[in-house]
Amino acid sequence: MVGPQRPQFVLFGSSIVQFSFSNQGWGAILAHLYCRKADIVLRGYSGWNSRRAVQVLDQVFPKDAAVQPSLVIVYFGGNDSMHPRPSNLGPHVPLPEYVENMKKIAVHLKSLSEKTRVIFLSAPPINEAQIRESLRILGDLGRTNERCGIYSEACLELCKEVGVKAVDLWTALQQRDDWLDVCFTDGIHLSGEGSEIVAKEILKVLKEAEWEPSLHLESLPTEFSDDSPDDPL
Repeated sequence: MVGPQRPQFVLFGSSIVQFSFSNQGWGAILAHLYCRKADIVLRGYSGWNSRRAVQVLDQVFPKDAAVQPSLVIVYFGGNDSMHPRPSNLGPHVPLPEYVENMKKIAVHLKSLSEKTRVIFLSAPPINEAQIRESLRILGDLGRTNERCGIYSEACLELCKEVGVKAVDLWTALQQRDDWLDVCFTDGIHLSGEGSEIVAKEILKVLKEAEWEPSLHLESLPTEFSDDSPDDPL
């Protein structure tokens, strides 16, 4: 590990997290804003659902780690909300199990340390027409925006129950009049414009949270903030 030690922000989730450093993604935005203030650590796993996440919680977030994260931002839900297949294979997770899985994740993360803070991102909307066009699907898409909304609402209700901060992505992205045209690269994954909304909403939560210490970028010290006499003016 390199020093000096900074606060560690871990992004944990499925492809929305794994791809968050692509296409001017929200992970890259946070890393840029928090440079010299916090380390942004990526733990994104494309195609995963909440069931798979629960299985590796102890490996990704061991309770006996020497240093625990200051913040964990979690996203699962879009894959969980996909339609079940006749074979019972695939990413679908029934809604009651999804809620229970997310509760297990919240409880585990909050137990890491007294200073570990948690934010859940709810399932974002999707552009069904864009998915059909980009993937050239003629039949059932396997997912709908309506189902994303149902899983999003369930996540938000759980967050109220367990005392976890939440970002309502399903609503936030759809507040733009042109969200269908600009927020996605393929109808599912976020474009630069979509990621800007995600980053803005996360920063809003960080600013408004009454956490001590505050994790908002304006509250964290800048590493080696003094100017060097050798730096050009």
